[in-house]
Amino acid sequence: MNSVIKGASYVLVHTPDMVYYNGTTQTTEMIVNPESEYLKEVKSNLRSYEDAVKYWPNQTYIGNVHPEELAGVEFPWYDKKKEDADRYGKYGEIMPEEEFLFLVQACDQFEVVRLDKDFVAEYKDKFAADPIIGEDIVAMIHEGVELSEIEHFVNEEHAEGLYFNDKLVGCVKRAHDIDVNLSAHVMHENLMSKASSVLALLYAVRNAGIDKAEVEYVIDCAEEACGDMNQRGGGNFAKAAAEIAGLVNATGSDARGFCAAPTHAVIEAAALVKSGAYKTVVVTSGGCTAKLGMNGKDHVKKGLPILEDCLGGFAVVISENDGVSPEIDLNVLGRHTVGTGSAPQNVIGSLVADPLDRVGMKITDIDKFSPEMQNPDITKPAGAGDVPLANYKMIGALAVKRGELDRKELANFTTEKGLTGWAPTQGHIPSGVPYIGPACEDIKEGKIKNAMIIGKGSLFLGRMTNLFDGVSFLIHGNTAAEEEAAAGVSEEEVKGLIAKAMKDFAATLMAE
Repeated sequence: MNSVIKGASYVLVHTPDMVYYNGTTQTTEMIVNPESEYLKEVKSNLRSYEDAVKYWPNQTYIGNVHPEELAGVEFPWYDKKKEDADRYGKYGEIMPEEEFLFLVQACDQFEVVRLDKDFVAEYKDKFAADPIIGEDIVAMIHEGVELSEIEHFVNEEHAEGLYFNDKLVGCVKRAHDIDVNLSAHVMHENLMSKASSVLALLYAVRNAGIDKAEVEYVIDCAEEACGDMNQRGGGNFAKAAAEIAGLVNATGSDARGFCAAPTHAVIEAAALVKSGAYKTVVVTSGGCTAKLGMNGKDHVKKGLPILEDCLGGFAVVISENDGVSPEIDLNVLGRHTVGTGSAPQNVIGSLVADPLDRVGMKITDIDKFSPEMQNPDITKPAGAGDVPLANYKMIGALAVKRGELDRKELANFTTEKGLTGWAPTQGHIPSGVPYIGPACEDIKEGKIKNAMIIGKGSLFLGRMTNLFDGVSFLIHGNTAAEEEAAAGVSEEEVKGLIAKAMKDFAATLMAE
């Protein structure tokens, strides 16, 4: 039987100070043009935590707004607030920066994180009050040190500063004197990814309604890599995050593939469970500090606040078939192969049409497609257009070419089969997986029968190949009962027949 999706989580961390101090657009500008007008305007164009919480796409991401409801909100969204917005959602939460720094310290196993003692005294209780944060994590928080010690590490020892309200409140020290892979910059980036992954794991286990001890394997699919000078990307983010989240029976490993990695990881997890290797596998990922404020120049130039001010995270729990939860159908897998090429028609053909052809389905048989769910509020001012809409137009055009859709129905296709993008531009985070949670709910409620998740990635960014990448899979309603009925014999009946046969065999031996 197919593996099922037991639950999913989606979390955001509002990190405006990290936009300025850690986002590559801003830190690069500090090097090449330190007196630029843009740098002078960044801080005044950062949103407050309250505004980030009331932002419609953020509320959609954590599950307080369904994508269909978001589609009904007048675009653009940056100048509109959801007045009844809540920090906590169906899938996760939007954690404020000051609390997140405590989770970062809890994730620090080598004492490279230092927090100012006054900061700890003021905000530790607030962090401890978060209902998803257990006492075991709170117990990992240190009392804090003198600010002068932090200033020394930042000014004299190349440490990365930790800021709140533009005030230095801590630092991340380097973990080695000369190894660039353990520099303060890399340690900071990796700890932020790990901590946001931990937050996603905690919510995923809760949402799936399982015990932490049930998780046997974790796959991390973020875009960072941890290691030292002898193995730069050796890993293992998955097991590191599982440790802090308290998944005591889990082992794990990392999967990397740029933006396509989450979809690769979900397919791998589903295969591991279906094979019987593990009963419950969690795919997880934290956010990417490098992408904070990535399109900030365009946003400021056009009078928008800097919208890329949140780290994203997600996790998906995949388990043995329970007869209820939506299934991942491993018979319907799309893949962009080495020979596919980069022509848009070939790409969509390999990811959408080819897997459907193999099982006798048409493009129009899919109720919803979830490709790159980038938030158009972010991408359109930056000149990248509406990314999900562009994907839907290509899928619809292919359906027309294949004779599965009338050209006159093309406009309706993008609305009926598509979704409005709402995910933060954190690279891997928007790539297909943001709809897994809502899709499972929609399937269980009978709103749709199935959904195709499409992940795409740009492998050429690593300068190892010019190839593009992509994979896809299909989610549909649970078919366990149908399979049992088709087989004519239930699993319990099979067990009974086996037991009777063994008993009869034993009786025969006794008689001889």
